[in-house]
Amino acid sequence: MKFKENIVFVGMMGSGKTSIGFRVSQKLKKKFFDIDQEIEKELKITISKIFESKGEEFFRDLEEKITLKILKKNNIVVSLGGGAFINKNIQKEVLENHLSFWLKLDYKILLERIKNSRKRPLAFKASDNELIDLIKKRSNIYSKAQYEINCDKQNKDQIVNKVLKIYETHQIKS
Repeated sequence: MKFKENIVFVGMMGSGKTSIGFRVSQKLKKKFFDIDQEIEKELKITISKIFESKGEEFFRDLEEKITLKILKKNNIVVSLGGGAFINKNIQKEVLENHLSFWLKLDYKILLERIKNSRKRPLAFKASDNELIDLIKKRSNIYSKAQYEINCDKQNKDQIVNKVLKIYETHQIKS
């Protein structure tokens, strides 16, 4: 693996990818990119509005384009959108060239965090069972990330420290 020193966080919406990613980037003095925020900046509208006005397919195409462009940069920390890692092109790029972390949470915790959230278009109108199905289906894909961090009983500092420890070990090996 040619290691670009990029750290990429994958996981369900509401798993803490943005807050953990930002903290890790601060500690390592690396630039942080949240893909959903980058998409919103590009179109100057929210993800929900993009889904509403242009549809999920348009969003996924734009997500792929922006994600692959950002992943060409070096020495960065990236938080992918919840569905981005499902994209085969994004997944291949992340797994072949970057250090990836799945922030895993129990589905009950995720459910509480995401249900009825207006800023999460796939969660807003979904039933609990539909969300649980989505979490299970995506978990099979997230599990392909190089490292799995179980976040259930850990605070943000503990999670960040775990990521940093793995990163440092990886640096020594490279």
